[in-house]
Formats: sequence, C-alpha cells, structure tokens
Amino acid sequence: MTDTKTAPYAALLLRLTLGVLFLAHAGLKIFVFTPAGTAQFFGSIGLPPALAYITIVWEVAGALAMILGLWPRLVAIAMVPVLLGALFTVHLANGFFFSNPNGGWEYLAFWIAAQVALALTGDGVFALKPGLPFGKAPKTAAQAI
Repeated sequence: MTDTKTAPYAALLLRLTLGVLFLAHAGLKIFVFTPAGTAQFFGSIGLPPALAYITIVWEVAGALAMILGLWPRLVAIAMVPVLLGALFTVHLANGFFFSNPNGGWEYLAFWIAAQVALALTGDGVFALKPGLPFGKAPKTAAQAI
C-alpha cells in the first residue's frame, strides 16, 4: 500500500536525485572530456559527432527541468533515450557490472528503471509545472480502470 502522505516527498527526492545525476553526467562531458572531446568520442564509436552537443544540451535541459519540476513525468521519459543510447552504443558489450573495463550496463539499467519509476510515481511536491504539458492531467489509477 502506498503511503499517500510521504509518497510525494519520495517522488521529490527521486526527481532531485535524477536531476543532479544528469547535471553531473553533463558536467563530465563539459568540464572533463570537453564538448569537443565528447564529439570526438561519439565519432569514434560511429555516431555523428554533432550528436554529442545535442546530448549535452538534452542532459542539462532535462536535469534542470527535473530539478525545478517542469513536467517531470514527461521529462523522465524523455531522458530514457539518452540512457538507452549510452547503453547500446557503449556499455552493453562490456558485460553487466559497471566495474568492468569501460563500464558495464548495470548502472544504466538502474538509471532507466529510476526514470520510469519517477514517471509512474508522479511529480512530487514543489513541482513548478506538475502534470503534463498542454493542460492534460495524467489519469489516476482509479480513473484508468
């Protein structure tokens, strides 16, 4: 049974954590690898180098939207393709464990599950734009039946 008094705070914690993780991940691309270095890496694995810049912007924008609570359920799902891209192009061939050389896919699988959990759980408290854009509110479990 879900505790309706604390669940919105759990969603807030999940939303903030996922947002900060994406900011850190984008920061790694910006400040450590540099955008040009990230583009070079994308090219080395057969992806268009320009996709690196799109990915960085996507990660920063998604992170900020999650942290601020701007349609967090939709943003959580919109971030999954970035993670799937990393999983299939870099990490899947390295085995399951993230401690494997070049990182396995366990961390990305968990991150994807957490994104989906946020989308299913809800926006949490203190969301600036809860629900879905364009005035559509998500159905409650009772309404979906």
